[in-house]
Amino acid sequence: MLTDLVLKNRSYRGYNKNRKVTKEELMELVDIARLCPSSANIQPLCYYLAWEPDEVARIQEQTRWAGAITHMKLPHLGMEPPAFIVILQDTKINDSMTRFQKDVGIVAQTMLLAAAEKGLGGCMIGSFHAQNIREILNLDKSYVPMLVVAIGEPQEKIVLEDVEPEESTNYYRDEQDVHYVPKRKLKDIVFTAEKK
Repeated sequence: MLTDLVLKNRSYRGYNKNRKVTKEELMELVDIARLCPSSANIQPLCYYLAWEPDEVARIQEQTRWAGAITHMKLPHLGMEPPAFIVILQDTKINDSMTRFQKDVGIVAQTMLLAAAEKGLGGCMIGSFHAQNIREILNLDKSYVPMLVVAIGEPQEKIVLEDVEPEESTNYYRDEQDVHYVPKRKLKDIVFTAEKK
């Protein structure tokens, strides 16, 4: 059921380093993503796949995770993801960066839902050094990194909790390193003609 996949699809920041992710598994995720809708069906997105440890480590160095948690560095040492998919926009096809931001979100979520179905997980990382990643991957300047997606077998506990409108939605970790994600309640985010 889709709800089960959505609940399994969390922003994981800790992975089982012993569970490698193969090129074939990454290709399957991209194959699903390429079937997603695209604005005006222009399809300017491309995908760089990284699964070799040295390359993954170089990409990892250019990312910043869990901006709301300032007292610890994530992922913890030894729990880094074993693979990345870097979503790129090919500006030779279309150079409107804002137009395709929605497309980036759609394909990233689709890949992560597919990963959850396979027992994997991931994290969309928007905080990264795009120019450094372009250089590390030896990409032509027409390919612009839009989002970095970590992929691996999750190795952490994440708990969703409902919050009241006046409460913070910042995620946090407890002393046992359990990750808590506050979620606004359904009644607080839905409006109808009866409730304005």
